[in-house]
Amino acid sequence: MFYESLSPELEQQILDDRRRGYTSPFAASDADCIRRKERPSDVPKIYRLPYSKDADKILNSAFYNRYADKTQVFSFFRNDDLSRRALHVQLVSRIARNIGSVLGLNLDLIEAIATGHDMGHTPFGHAGEHALHDLYHGRTGRCFRHNLHSVRVLDTIIPYNISLQTLDGIVCHNGELPLEEYRPIPLAGFAEFDQRMQECILDEDGDSRLIPMTLEGCLVRICDMLAYLGKDRQDAVRAHLIESEDIFPETAAGRTNAEIVNNMEVNLIENSYGKPFLRLDAAHFAALKQLKHENYELIYFKEAVQKQVRESIVPMMEQMYERIYQDAVQHDRSSCLYRHHIASVLDKQRWYPAEIPYEETDPHDLTVDFIAAMTDDYFVDYYRELFPHSKYHISYVGYFDDIP
Repeated sequence: MFYESLSPELEQQILDDRRRGYTSPFAASDADCIRRKERPSDVPKIYRLPYSKDADKILNSAFYNRYADKTQVFSFFRNDDLSRRALHVQLVSRIARNIGSVLGLNLDLIEAIATGHDMGHTPFGHAGEHALHDLYHGRTGRCFRHNLHSVRVLDTIIPYNISLQTLDGIVCHNGELPLEEYRPIPLAGFAEFDQRMQECILDEDGDSRLIPMTLEGCLVRICDMLAYLGKDRQDAVRAHLIESEDIFPETAAGRTNAEIVNNMEVNLIENSYGKPFLRLDAAHFAALKQLKHENYELIYFKEAVQKQVRESIVPMMEQMYERIYQDAVQHDRSSCLYRHHIASVLDKQRWYPAEIPYEETDPHDLTVDFIAAMTDDYFVDYYRELFPHSKYHISYVGYFDDIP
């Protein structure tokens, strides 16, 4: 293993700046926080600053609780040592706050974006996301993306009055197209934000072109990748999908989780300190792309992972979608759509009222809202409740299945 360090010159400069109370001139300012509405409860206090309020609202959401039972990559394993979305979100926040504290950025905004960035994720990770997108897009022409849906959860389903800066960082966190340099693109206000959201909902590639309006949003986007690249390798070993992290070739950033996080952090700080952008050097950017490619080839596209997606998740979600959609069209108040999902939303809307009654939402959107809100276990249990004689089911690898 090898661990890079900051150059002595930059380390000394950071220490000197820290003694002077340095804050980056390019950090997001609390004074510039933009909200849709002026609510007395959102007036900042000295002990509860604007973006801290955003983080508190997200942490106290029922949707946040569900991170704990939404799987990250390895959905078909009974193993508490494998990462779930709750841990991933914490890792993104921790890595981003580490880097952000050195760069002098707004740590409250970093925490709010990181904490809420996967709020709209489906059960069964990206496999569930792709299945739900295909169903929704095929029936409406609109796109489902977890980052777009995270904003819907926090801004429409329950209008928490989250700041523009936080919502922008959340929707722009899609990191499937990594960049060597992230330079924020200003956003005028909510009118421009809403227009951009609508364009993304109608364009399957729309969100891939988004760049955050703040350095904090850019940082979370990068750290989303840093948090999973090496961690997924660790999990793949624990799930016995690969023998060891040593099967991966060495890169400029290393190949193990500890190396990747440390070396990418160091390189990002070395190339970004005091600047209006975040940048990796050419070697580390090439390593980032290589790491992602290797994970796809050796982990994510493994037949052991994809087979159940094709043979179980996709047909189960299709049946689930059609049944919930009918419940929405028929306004079946005895259904779980109403008793579990809509009732929960309306209860929260007592404190955060919506302009349009939630029950009047397009039935397709109600269907997607309910499915995306499900945890893995809820999805499995509700499917059995709806279709007790179905031939489809999830086969889990248990704790003792690999013991001779």
